[in-house]
Amino acid sequence: MPPAVPIATYRLQLTASFGFDAAASIIPYLRALGISHLYASPFMKARKGSSHGYDIVDHTKLNPELGGEDSFERLVRTLKAHDIGLILDFVPNHVGVHFADNPWWLDVLEWGPGSPHATSFDIDWDILPYRARPGVLMPILGSSYGQALEKGEIELRYDPAEGSLSAWYFEHRLPIAPERYGEILRHAVTEAATENSTAGKRILELASRYGGLRHPNRKEAPGFKAELTSIAESAEIIAQGLEAYRAGPDRPAQTLALHHLLERQHYRLGHWRLASSDINYRRFFDINTLAGLRVEDPGTFEAIHRLVQELIEEGKLQGLRLDHIDGLRDPAQYFQRLQRLVARAKGREVRPFYMVIEKILGADERLPAFSGVHGTTGYEWLNPITQVLIEGKGLEPLEAVWRQLSNSPPSLEPVLKEAKRRVLQTLLTSEFTVLSRLLARIAGGHYSTRDYSADSLRQALELYILHFPVYRTYLTSSGPSEHDRALISDTIEKARADWFAADEGIFDFLRDALTMDLIGPGRAPHSAPRVRRFALKLQQFTGPVMAKSLEDTAFYRYHRLLALNEVGGDPSAKALSIEAFHRTMMTRAREWPHGMTATSTHDTKRGEDARARLIALAEIPGEWTSAVARWKILNAPHLVTEGAMRAPSASFEYMLYQALIGAWPLRQRDHSFVERMQAYALKAAREGKQETSWLNPNEPYESGVRSFIERILDPAASAEFLDALDTLAQRLALLGALNSLSQLTMKATIPGVPDFYQGTEFWDVSLVDPDNRRPVDFGERAKVLASVETPDWESLAQNWPNGHLKLAWTRYLLKVRAELADLFANGDYEPLEVSGPRRGHVIAFARRRGHEAVIVAVAKSFAELSQGGRVWPRAESYEATLDVSGYSVQGFAEADATALRVSDLFRHLPAAVLRARVVGAATPVKKRARAYPA
Repeated sequence: MPPAVPIATYRLQLTASFGFDAAASIIPYLRALGISHLYASPFMKARKGSSHGYDIVDHTKLNPELGGEDSFERLVRTLKAHDIGLILDFVPNHVGVHFADNPWWLDVLEWGPGSPHATSFDIDWDILPYRARPGVLMPILGSSYGQALEKGEIELRYDPAEGSLSAWYFEHRLPIAPERYGEILRHAVTEAATENSTAGKRILELASRYGGLRHPNRKEAPGFKAELTSIAESAEIIAQGLEAYRAGPDRPAQTLALHHLLERQHYRLGHWRLASSDINYRRFFDINTLAGLRVEDPGTFEAIHRLVQELIEEGKLQGLRLDHIDGLRDPAQYFQRLQRLVARAKGREVRPFYMVIEKILGADERLPAFSGVHGTTGYEWLNPITQVLIEGKGLEPLEAVWRQLSNSPPSLEPVLKEAKRRVLQTLLTSEFTVLSRLLARIAGGHYSTRDYSADSLRQALELYILHFPVYRTYLTSSGPSEHDRALISDTIEKARADWFAADEGIFDFLRDALTMDLIGPGRAPHSAPRVRRFALKLQQFTGPVMAKSLEDTAFYRYHRLLALNEVGGDPSAKALSIEAFHRTMMTRAREWPHGMTATSTHDTKRGEDARARLIALAEIPGEWTSAVARWKILNAPHLVTEGAMRAPSASFEYMLYQALIGAWPLRQRDHSFVERMQAYALKAAREGKQETSWLNPNEPYESGVRSFIERILDPAASAEFLDALDTLAQRLALLGALNSLSQLTMKATIPGVPDFYQGTEFWDVSLVDPDNRRPVDFGERAKVLASVETPDWESLAQNWPNGHLKLAWTRYLLKVRAELADLFANGDYEPLEVSGPRRGHVIAFARRRGHEAVIVAVAKSFAELSQGGRVWPRAESYEATLDVSGYSVQGFAEADATALRVSDLFRHLPAAVLRARVVGAATPVKKRARAYPA
């Protein structure tokens, strides 16, 4: 049975080409590597062809594209046979909509607010303009509604198997409200001239039987449809008769008939661009095809967790990773319900059920304690590892270079603020409009606040969001915590200071609405449901605003050092001192010892080893600056200029050079490298939203960037540049490999559960997704793993470019973790003192529990130890001594020595993990043979 708290997890991306059976085939390899839990991407039924599984259309079924139930059972049996647990990446916050595959969404389109599934979606039914009835905007059209209608792209069809009528726009199904069936059938019979036929009469009789408003209703509709399908020749008559609604050029009457029919549905069709301003259902960020779920609704909660509960009951699921918990209305309530569900499913079993959450924390932000949650997926630990490895004194010259290139101050704050403003004005305008209108309705609900104009309230709310420093607050229906109250008040004061109009209490009103003090005892009687809805709904909004503004905009505008542009990080951050790193880890050992520690995920901006290379730029800032200056001159002829346009822009060109250094192949470049860099550049440019964007692509600029990359990577056109780039990249690759070994060692030994993203056992210099979801050659990895059963560390270090060293060291670290599982899961963290000339190059600590301990030491800042990345560091380069007072370290002649030479620890690798015993009066120290050579 796998341990309740994982020893190590392995993230696997399941797809149609790598489903349950493929996953089962690599389980023996994962077991040999030392993995205790398979951490799978979502495997509920998703949209056909999904490459990620997050667009779930049915939470109650396994994804048939992954192999279905039989294949899943084979995976479960294989996992159990190898004593590996299963963790599911579960998506409680949204579902895939549009198209024709989500039964809940189709039912809502057919029945509107009367659908039993309408409560599962967060739809503001009454805000669509110029409509007499409630409706949901469907922004699915590739052109304006009028153009799509007149071109005949919207078609009314009859499904004889269901007896149902739907409008179709290419692959999108739009069910017709059954109350309109009668009029459609009468027109169809007339159009087909079959009023006197037996079938025609029966169709007309059926239609007349359900006359009046709202008929057939939901109870009557199944019988109506079944009877319609039973009428012989009805399908032919209806198909022929629907010509009365076949819109198209030179068919004005039919076009108008279809338009009038569509206007009387529970939806309104519109151009896809309308989504940013007019959409009235909550989305996952700005993705129109992912609609937010109201999982706070008990029925919705039970329905989407039914399969999860079954899998836990049957012992097939040992953990959950909860996706995007900041999208939940009330996370605290959600986790209380989930914990009760898990308890019911586990019955008498008392072992804890492992749960982690996807949560991005801001600087100095503390994770709320949710019921049953062991921690996060680890972004807040990825960044301290990066920051402690960065050479702090090298950031200042890099900052100066960036300031000159970008012609902007080094502060991130104005960049982020401008990015937020752009997001509010474009991508998330519709959600912001909903909140602004709701706030105005609250103000208008009492005479004391009705003079706050809608425009002023919108501006005040915008300022609040612009200054809000983290992803969200965690208010419940009963109000805010003291921490959240202080956060709201502080943000209000910053917004107030940025306000140039007369205040007249508008920010006090906004603060009281956000804290829900507005409906407290003794206050003017405002609508309590509206105030609660506003306060709780706003928390669901600030997270997407921050994510789209910081991760998906500012990260692609601010390029001081791309190693710091990582999820959960701050691109303007300083290096972290070793002492500050130790304090952070000691706090983690006390508060969140069982959360994940990640260095690569499907969401990170680049592979962990690409980031490790970029860390090294801070060690050679002078060389880097000179190299870039030379490259800019060499590549100037390849720039594409047209009028005032320069492709790429100067700051984007600088970003490209960093991206190239990070992703540069150690061996001969493959044929896809140019295309991969072009795809990355296109995404980066559009995410940055400066010269081009997803909403408004600038084709000349994008074409110029593609051309620039093609030219500079063409040996015939750019031989001198490529030679210079390759020379520097090879040096940085060595420095990056050394950084990576230190990064890997810390991930595996600091408090927390190390998580390994698929394929990263070899060097991983992938770019942002989808580049990081390319197929992994598990066969090669399994073969190499078998060949390093007894590793020759010296030989592996000499041949470091092939990645075998990283794989062997990963297995070694996980072997130590497995043998000392309780120590790593629950042990203390103690900093160890390093002295000597190179003490600033060594991070050392002990993990201890009871009398057992592990001594960990890793090196950093390798440039001056390796001739600037030209040679593997010699052991004697590490002139430092490690104080191990209070420990008896195995493997040394004097196990009770109080100091160890770091050169003895780093004979082959810049890292060491040694078993030890805590020296105590009650426990005599026993000398043991060396067990874990470094």
